[in-house]
Amino acid sequence: MARPSEFDRDEAIASAIRVFARHGYEAASTSDLIEGMGIGRQSLYGAFGDKRRLFLEALRRYSDGSLALMNEALAGGSPREAIEAALLVGLGDADDLETGCLGVGSIVEFSRTDAEVNTLNDAAAALVVAAFAARVQDGIAAGAFDAGLDAEAAGRMLLTLRSGLKVAARGGAGRDELRQAARLALRGLR
Repeated sequence: MARPSEFDRDEAIASAIRVFARHGYEAASTSDLIEGMGIGRQSLYGAFGDKRRLFLEALRRYSDGSLALMNEALAGGSPREAIEAALLVGLGDADDLETGCLGVGSIVEFSRTDAEVNTLNDAAAALVVAAFAARVQDGIAAGAFDAGLDAEAAGRMLLTLRSGLKVAARGGAGRDELRQAARLALRGLR
């Protein structure tokens, strides 16, 4: 009979997300992970198999959480207000400045060289684009955005902007700077 886990799996994955976001996949050592997660080496391998499987689970969890926050922000207010809120949600938080975005970090680190990472990131990107495009379409219908606007293309532009804002936040850009950049980009939707 297998011994029950002596740690909270969700907390361990949240800690792994911070380690991978801070160091990247390659530079995050097993020692970094067990220290950051507060578990033993045997527990890490027993629960997650290996560093790669832990990374993929962490990336999946990070993407799901990030998308949930963004969708929550998109649900309120006018289309313009909701899109601005979604662009900025989570940016400028102390944790964000310390670790950065695991999704963007994995794209930078792996480029297009890892099929499993690509699959996770492509699926997340498609959901983000669709969510932004839906609110852009709402804005077009309400007369707040240009009637000739391609909502899907605008969704892709907003995904690109959100990724850039995450990098800028990691580089030390303050909340006001990030908000100004988001508002400037939103003017292009008129």
